[in-house]
Amino acid sequence: MRLLYTLAWWLALPLVLARLWLRGRQEPGYRQHWGERLGFYERQAGTAPATIWLHAVSVGETRAAEPLVDALLAAWPACRIVLTHMTPTGRATGKSLFAKHGARLVQSYLPYDTGAMPARFIRHFAPRICILMETEVWPNLIRQCNRHGVPVVLANARLSQRSLGKAQRLGRLIAEAARGITLVAAQTQDDAQRVRQLGVQDVVVTGSIKFDVVVPEAALATGAWLRGAIGARPVLLCASTREGEEQLILDALTRASLPANALLLIVPRHPQRFDEVEKLIAAHGLAVQRRSGLAQDDAVAAGKQVLLGDSMGEMFAYYAACDCAFVGGSLLPLGGQNLIEPAALGKPVLIGPHTFNFALVTEQAIAAGGAALVADADALMAQAAALLQDPARLAAMGEQALVFANQHRGATPRTIAAIKPLLP
Repeated sequence: MRLLYTLAWWLALPLVLARLWLRGRQEPGYRQHWGERLGFYERQAGTAPATIWLHAVSVGETRAAEPLVDALLAAWPACRIVLTHMTPTGRATGKSLFAKHGARLVQSYLPYDTGAMPARFIRHFAPRICILMETEVWPNLIRQCNRHGVPVVLANARLSQRSLGKAQRLGRLIAEAARGITLVAAQTQDDAQRVRQLGVQDVVVTGSIKFDVVVPEAALATGAWLRGAIGARPVLLCASTREGEEQLILDALTRASLPANALLLIVPRHPQRFDEVEKLIAAHGLAVQRRSGLAQDDAVAAGKQVLLGDSMGEMFAYYAACDCAFVGGSLLPLGGQNLIEPAALGKPVLIGPHTFNFALVTEQAIAAGGAALVADADALMAQAAALLQDPARLAAMGEQALVFANQHRGATPRTIAAIKPLLP
């Protein structure tokens, strides 16, 4: 099975590279650093320090990895981290978050899983351990780590029932990869149970590292500035929206009874869609202003009904600037996004019915009173209208969200403790 998988990778590689080039028309980062994706690297001058390899595929995983990166560098001061990604937005997020570590953190794209390419990566960087964030399982990468004596850890691991079913349909390919994973640090008992069904031997429950994220002071300052630019208007944030959701949200907005001066702040998850979403807003007859058009001394015009968050790396600032937050990816069957960030800022959270990627966290947040489930976009607007017109309820729900987030901290030190026997 693995040989067929490898052959499929080599046969598909021209199409994969063509897709990269086409995506580069909207996101130029896809046309950069191709050598890294193919496992080619410049020779290093001198002796490199001992290396910890951490893979965070895109923006969400990279932001979630921040507490772990800081803890790893503190626990192993003689080591550096090589942080790999699959997307330019993930790489840009990592550059922004981890510039403070200087030469102790090096970034690269993950090589394609052909076997030869991850082998070249391992020979070049000589990592002492490979840590994969959340759900990343690459059969040839794991095989090459096993061949080169590199322990493989799946950290902050989550596995939905749907993903388990998909993995099981791949049969021996995934079973072999699962046996090659040295340790899984799972977010929940349910995640741990599903991971064990794949055949992983050593599984511990550490909780979600996302609860340990520290909100940057710079993000709070940007959020305070943005809130000042908006003024006293009630603000509903729709964060990390996905294709198809904006249409539902804007349709519902035209039927809603939000406060007359309310502002909808909408932040699409993917930057290549910013222009498309602006056109969609205008097509609904709504006056829109873009975050990128706001200078330091500007204000959001009073007649604007929608503010389009068309910037990267400012999600905490957007959460800080709003009164309540809807977390996208959940109105359509996409699995939802991380609701911990708004909760950590004490914001009431609204979330749609499709939350299978974050099922337990969502259930816990709702049970704690810090989040509310909405059936559809109309219910979202109705809930938001009720909250924005009831300051006492809004404040109470925000306080409960903050208490919920604080109660679940501590996954990072538990993960470090689990890794230590593998990285003396």
